[in-house]
Amino acid sequence: MDRCQPLVPRGDATTASLFKIEKEIEVIFNFVDVHRFTRKPIDAFRKVIAPNGERILLHASNFRRIKRVQDVVKIFDNVNKKIPSKLLFVGDGPERGHAEDLSRQLGICDDVRFVGKQEQMEDILAIADLFLLTSEYESFGLAALEAMASGVPVVSTNAGGLGEIMIPDVTGYMGNVGDVETMSNQAIQILQNEERLQQFKKDAALQALNFDIHNIVPLYEKLYDDVLSKELVH
Repeated sequence: MDRCQPLVPRGDATTASLFKIEKEIEVIFNFVDVHRFTRKPIDAFRKVIAPNGERILLHASNFRRIKRVQDVVKIFDNVNKKIPSKLLFVGDGPERGHAEDLSRQLGICDDVRFVGKQEQMEDILAIADLFLLTSEYESFGLAALEAMASGVPVVSTNAGGLGEIMIPDVTGYMGNVGDVETMSNQAIQILQNEERLQQFKKDAALQALNFDIHNIVPLYEKLYDDVLSKELVH
């Protein structure tokens, strides 16, 4: 049986709690262009990052405080003690300096690279083995979905909308915000077994198909058509 579950929209509890909603909420998810992220890894690029075949962990964000990027560093430090690994930080923002400082304090600078903002995320994700997202809150988690579309399993917090795209023990794992120890163990569990890692990669990509642009955009179009039709009637 297919391990991945179908897309089941859930009502937006946050919207309902903040606004006086009198009509039923119709949830239409964000989307990803799966075709764009279906790339074969560039071997030469991977060897530059991980010349000795190390696992490659990745985090991409705007480095705001809500992203808790220092937790990413701590998780990587725990993983690297068990499994030879490299960490790529993609993006820039106010918390980048703190992540760099912590990397120096932990003595893992040689294994951590900050590559700044990048346009071709599909090429970077193609060489990654695991995506880390430790946010205090995510309204949806598009970065995690892009990773999954690239066949990269995700270890994340269970914050906000991440539970709508992630399937624990299938596309990756989720832990409580700030629970570095649990998320470290989850990452190690995925990465320490090649057969398990490949299954997670396959299932992550399969789940991302539910959010493909060709499946989601027609839902937006139908909603617009329905609204316009009602307006014309009135």
